Amino acid sequence: MVARRTNSTHVTLADVARTSGFSASTVSIVLNEAPLSRYVAAATKELIRRTAAELGYHPDAMARSLSRRRSQTIGVLVYDISDPFCMALLRGIERALYETPFLPIIMDADNRPDQFERYLDMLIGRRVEGLVLVANWIFAEIDPLSKIDKNHIPITVVGGDLTGRGIQSVVVDNEAGGYAAIEHLYRMGHRKIAFVRGPEELVDSSRRWVGIERFAAEVKLRLDPRLIVQLPGLKDAISSFDGGMKFTAELVETGREFTALLASDDLTALGAIRALAMAGRRVPEDCSVIGFDDIPHAALNTPGLTTIRQPMLDMGSLAAKLVLDAIAGPAESEAKLLHLLAPELLVRDSTRKKTTGLRK
Repeated sequence: MVARRTNSTHVTLADVARTSGFSASTVSIVLNEAPLSRYVAAATKELIRRTAAELGYHPDAMARSLSRRRSQTIGVLVYDISDPFCMALLRGIERALYETPFLPIIMDADNRPDQFERYLDMLIGRRVEGLVLVANWIFAEIDPLSKIDKNHIPITVVGGDLTGRGIQSVVVDNEAGGYAAIEHLYRMGHRKIAFVRGPEELVDSSRRWVGIERFAAEVKLRLDPRLIVQLPGLKDAISSFDGGMKFTAELVETGREFTALLASDDLTALGAIRALAMAGRRVPEDCSVIGFDDIPHAALNTPGLTTIRQPMLDMGSLAAKLVLDAIAGPAESEAKLLHLLAPELLVRDSTRKKTTGLRK
């Protein structure tokens, strides 16, 4: 048995050659499975590979990258890694990259435009071969894409439509989702519906509102402006929960009747449920509540949250695949830029047919 090295330095190809007794060139041919390896005796191959395994040898990926002028890395830049939406997308991205030689480099902008730009510079400087950007309101404050254009890096944006800039974009059909959410409440008999809209800066929220207004117009449902509130710009993942609590409490305090509440996302909806409980209002007996996204907390909450599910794993996987296809070349890359994924209504325990009104 070959003794294992005990020092802290990396095991090199030269170490394997010295221990096995073969030349460095022979060891390199065998371990890299070069075409010439077919001329090396089977017993020699077995001894070299066993020696490499016992020493703990790993090929030098950096050296390979330099020799091939390829980094085999994909940069993944998210706006807030603590956001459940981002976490689900990351799982999808990693799932798509797992069977490939590409390594994801994940950077968290922490909802700071300056940090977003700095990390983008770092990823470009490390010669990533592709980029997946998870978009939110940060994109309204900075223009990171000019740097990417100049460096000719394949990019896919998730959660934002940048097709106007010629960028592959993966988004859920937010308009269809908003339509489905209010349609569900309407079919349950609710007519006096409160709304906690998402921040004005978020394009997703505005598209959902378009769907809500389209359904309301079709069935001639009046949307009471006094029951419509809007969250301010979000600075972190938990702020939508706090906003849902705050604005729902204020709606209850007005004394205006509403039997259902439609929230811009699940965290906002969970905040609304907390505020209703603190005000002595039961969900769904006194007020039905519906969210958007289907984050893990939605199913674990009591009551389970009815929501519009975004296929976040699929969105992340598709974004990574599109970048890989673009790296492979124009022949592999998809011609279309916008990839709209269908949302899904998931009915749980937070909504039911209208029975009583909600009053102060």
